[in-house]
Amino acid sequence: MKKIINEPMAFVDEMLEGILLAHPDQLKVTSDPRAIIRADAPVEGKVAILTGGGSGHLPVFLGYVGQGLADGCSVGNVFSSPSAETMYEATLATHGGVGCLYLYGNYSGDTMNFDMAAEMADMEDIRVETVLVSDDVASAPREQWKRRRGVAGLVFAYKVAGASAAEGATLDEVVAVTRRAVAQTCSMGVALAPCTVPAAGVPTFTIGDDEMEIGMGIHGEAGVHRGKLESADQIAERLTRAVVDDLPFKRDDQVAMLINGLGATPPEELYVLYRRVRQILEGEGIFVYRSYIGEYATSLEMAGASLTLLRLDEELTRLIDAPAKSPFFEQS
Repeated sequence: MKKIINEPMAFVDEMLEGILLAHPDQLKVTSDPRAIIRADAPVEGKVAILTGGGSGHLPVFLGYVGQGLADGCSVGNVFSSPSAETMYEATLATHGGVGCLYLYGNYSGDTMNFDMAAEMADMEDIRVETVLVSDDVASAPREQWKRRRGVAGLVFAYKVAGASAAEGATLDEVVAVTRRAVAQTCSMGVALAPCTVPAAGVPTFTIGDDEMEIGMGIHGEAGVHRGKLESADQIAERLTRAVVDDLPFKRDDQVAMLINGLGATPPEELYVLYRRVRQILEGEGIFVYRSYIGEYATSLEMAGASLTLLRLDEELTRLIDAPAKSPFFEQS
């Protein structure tokens, strides 16, 4: 293992210390050092958006705490769920008097702990609603969408929920539009090389130098196809076909598209991938309204990329277009 770290068990806390030192105008810590919130929280009269999950995926989850995005985040160890107590502290520190939305990826550990946090908040008369992001096409068939994992589609969910809350929508309205966005979002990824969790010191999985795996999860969960490394255009065909066929997307649809790097993929390669995906979508009569290319949801130094499409309607387009700002994401 070759990493720029000190003691592996101090990795997360030292990372958080560095982020807070670098961005004191945007982020602050609560009484729990793993509960990080907006510097101006709580915002009275605004629905609070809370998220959380294991470290190792920056910008997800912490990177989307900011204006027009999430209000707070509970941070776990690398690839491990945060505690219920941490999420509860983030909730108390961000609640603006009109309820909270818990918005996070569909993983069992997070669900268990965040449901406990919601019960704790309820005892303080704080209303909490939950939306689980489940955009990973590879993890279950569409008819079993409740089993799907949340991956890079989280970015669009944060954008929609955060913009809706910033407009002054009620909790029920924020929940409704966020659920609609999640239902219209699909993702598929490809992994080329593993990452190493600092506390473990060994790669999360093994894959040949001449191999790739389609559909691998962000923690190294098994994908749907492992084979010889293919060209960028062939990979683009696989990812696009899986996503387009799943919803399914159809001619005259308008979409937001995210080409996401998993941590060790050069931006040049992401743009090569984007080029072919865009060509395929345009050939199918699908209009790309807005594009995002870069590292938005990573897995430490995993090599690979993912494609996410969000089918837009008039309301979702307005919310995707709304301004937002965090240390890791800015849109004017």
